[in-house]
Formats: sequence, C-alpha cells, structure tokens
Amino acid sequence: MNVIVAGGAGFIGSHLSRRLANEGHRVVVLDNFLTAPKWNADLLRQFKNIEIIEQDITQPIANRWTKIDEIYDLACPASPVDFGPKAIDILRVCSLGLMNLLELARTHQAAVFQASTSECYGDPLVNPQPETYWGNVNPIGARSCYDEGKRFAEAAAMAYHRKYGLKIRIGRIFNTYGPDMRLDDGRVLPNFIGQALTGQPLTVYGDGRQTRSFCYVDDLVEGILRLVRGDYIGPVNLGNPEEIPVLQLAREVLEITGSSCPIDFKPLPGDDPKVRQPDITLAKKLLNWHPQVDRITGIKKTVPYFREKMSRTHE
Repeated sequence: MNVIVAGGAGFIGSHLSRRLANEGHRVVVLDNFLTAPKWNADLLRQFKNIEIIEQDITQPIANRWTKIDEIYDLACPASPVDFGPKAIDILRVCSLGLMNLLELARTHQAAVFQASTSECYGDPLVNPQPETYWGNVNPIGARSCYDEGKRFAEAAAMAYHRKYGLKIRIGRIFNTYGPDMRLDDGRVLPNFIGQALTGQPLTVYGDGRQTRSFCYVDDLVEGILRLVRGDYIGPVNLGNPEEIPVLQLAREVLEITGSSCPIDFKPLPGDDPKVRQPDITLAKKLLNWHPQVDRITGIKKTVPYFREKMSRTHE
C-alpha cells in the first residue's frame, strides 16, 4: 500500500512507520520536526521504502501522489512540557492540520487513523475509563490546548465520515513508552528514568498515590494496525489496563536502574488526572488485542536506550 504517516518522525510515529515499511508498504513521513528527536529521522532513512518530507501539515499539503491508501495522523506535540510554550501549535495541528489530512484523504478515498488520547477523559470521575464516558475536562485550563484539541479532532474526523463516507479510525492512546522517546519528554516514566540515570532525585507530584497505566510501544503499534484494518467506526481505547500508583513506578525505576536517588515530593499541578486506566474491553472484543509486554520487561527494554542517548548528549 501507499501510506502517509503525519508526525512519522516522532516517538510513536517512527515505530509505526518502521513497522509499515517492514511489512513492505511505501511510507511517506510528513513531519516539521518541531519535537521529533533527530535520530528518529536517521532510523527512518535506513529504509528504501520510506520517504521523509519536511512538512507542517497546518500549511497546504501538495497532492503529489497518484494513490494513497491509508493516512495516519500522529502529528501533535503530546508532552505536558509542550502545553504551555506550544499551545497554539497544538491547537493548529489538531484543527487545521487534521482538516488538511482529511481533505487529502477525501481526494484519494484513503482510510484515516486519528491518534486521539486518554486526555479526552480529563480528570475522570469514572475508573477505568470506557469509550462511552464523555469525560471531565476543563476547557480553559493549562492542559486544554491538548485535551480540547484532540476532542475537536475526533469531532472533525467523524464529521468527514458522516458527510463524505471516509473510513475513519480513532484510537484513544493511553500512556505509551519505549525506545526512541524524547529525552526531555516530560512525562512521568521518561522523567523518572532520566533522573535516575543522572543521579537526580525522582520528582513525584502530590503524594504519589495518583495512578497511571503504561503500554509498551510495540503493543500500541499492533493495536493501531488492527484498528485501522478492522471495520469499527468510533473511538477505541488503546493502552495497558494495569494501573499502578506513580510512587510505585518511581520505586520500580530505581530498582531497575540500580539508582539510590531519593524521591522528591512536589505539589500536584493543576488539572493533573488523579487516575488513568483504560477499559480495553472493546479492543479485546473487536480487535482481539491486548498488551503483551509487561511493565517491568518494557522498562528494562527502555532504560538502555535512555542510557545510551544520554551518554552521547554529554560527550
């Protein structure tokens, strides 16, 4: 097939692009490299069937292709550290950027995967979160650029499905981790790993009893592909349902890295979700999908990547 991956040089996008290339598809990566690690592009260039085009998808996308079969939209800064300085970029890519991709898909009658997020549920009053839960979101809060941007993107994608019959697939992605993340990603697991490897105290916000769940990137990519090649219209949760307190995660990272760093407790940021756990009943039923890599194994696969990249940045 001929496939476009917007944001294909980012963390999840690069894993997805390589998986598609390994399956023999012709992959075009569109990325403006706003947040993508530079080494991810080097990984992509090793494939003869991956073409990289530097493109801000909020700008007009020239239709230079005779046939496109699938479009994957992963083009959005997703880290909380970006929600302040890149708020407008996030809102633009979730609105103008997606609309440009949807118009391109309409021209080619291509299937579209929209990478949505667990943040659509906000600080949930229901745990675990099923797709039928409409969320508890602050539309003007510090995180709203991302939360509301992704909620708008879901609405736009479904509008194109209803009006033009586009094949739309929406994956609500929960915390995902693995090699090829940004070192300064800002989310809890890369923060802990980076702090442990550099001898800094591990920063835990609040009392550490807030919960998260963590899905290894290979499992997520498998879920995305099963979703796109299925026939379900509507959001589907993709994540690992094993929920743990953040404080437990900090202790696991210390043990895996062999670090003796202390844990530093700081005030909980505003609008920070207290719980986060996907209900993946729908994914199991429709896609026969559930995560295969347990958290400890996944962290052990991820730590060497951080150790190697961090050592290079300090050379």
